[in-house]
Amino acid sequence: MSKLISEKKFLIDVPEGKRKERIDTFLTHHIEGTTRSKVQNAIEAGFVTVNGIVVKSNYSVKPFDKVVAIQHITPRPEDVEAEEIPLDIIYEDDYLLIVNKSAGMVAHPAYANYTGTLVNALLHHTKSLSAVNEGGRPGIVHRIDKDTSGLLVVAKDDYTHAMLAKQFSKHTIEREYHAICWGKFKEKEGEIATKIARSKSDRKKFTISDKEGKDATTFYKVIEEFEFTSYLKLNLKTGRTHQIRVHLSGMGKPVFGDPTYGGNKIHSGYELPKLKSRITNLLELMPRQALHAKTLGFIHPHTNKLVRFDSELPEDFKLLLKKLRS
Repeated sequence: MSKLISEKKFLIDVPEGKRKERIDTFLTHHIEGTTRSKVQNAIEAGFVTVNGIVVKSNYSVKPFDKVVAIQHITPRPEDVEAEEIPLDIIYEDDYLLIVNKSAGMVAHPAYANYTGTLVNALLHHTKSLSAVNEGGRPGIVHRIDKDTSGLLVVAKDDYTHAMLAKQFSKHTIEREYHAICWGKFKEKEGEIATKIARSKSDRKKFTISDKEGKDATTFYKVIEEFEFTSYLKLNLKTGRTHQIRVHLSGMGKPVFGDPTYGGNKIHSGYELPKLKSRITNLLELMPRQALHAKTLGFIHPHTNKLVRFDSELPEDFKLLLKKLRS
């Protein structure tokens, strides 16, 4: 059997006297609980090497070969329970599905959110989910924040997952968000490019940094302006945690309703009692960040064609817009 050399890798030393055997068959026999199809998907995605070289499924193992298999081909963990939770699935085929996530739903189980997550719902919906991620995150290629609504792509097999993840890594995925934020913009469209790092004062938050952190780029365009807020379209070049929320907050224009980055406080109009009362009512109407992942586009890993999906704004977002326009 295989030897687990780290949390992510198996090492298999092919013994002396071993007869030639296809590597997909060999690994299926040597990694407990996996299947040949999972192994083949992992090999095709580049997760298996022999003597340090990526190989194909038809490679024949030989005596003294050193086979390293990343743990992506092991079965998904069974400790996450399937739950019958309604999902807004706007597209599905044999390889992936597109979910329009509602605000308030966490992507996968974690501390304080072990049930009621997107993963719990997905496990009830389908038996086919990629096993690339470790523990409790089958199928999850990327995430959006709990209180952000909008589109997510979910992978049904490891190859699809790997090919989608590669597109995210290369920043070729189209991701368009719509947001309502505080304030107005002198430049009606532009680019926000900074480094984003974890806050040293609050580990649950992120902040703009001059030296530390990861590069982050957001493009924005003003769709509509109101008395004290703006309605924006935003496109992500990178996908850092809380990126849009941090970038807008850093400009002094936090996302309306965002409790983490100051968007749930009155930033203008507080000097006029009637306007202050109206803003307070609007904040009660939108007790989360007014941020929606509206559009998602990518190259389908199996058809190699561009696919693009769009979603309607959620009801709370539409109602906020209606109130602002009135």
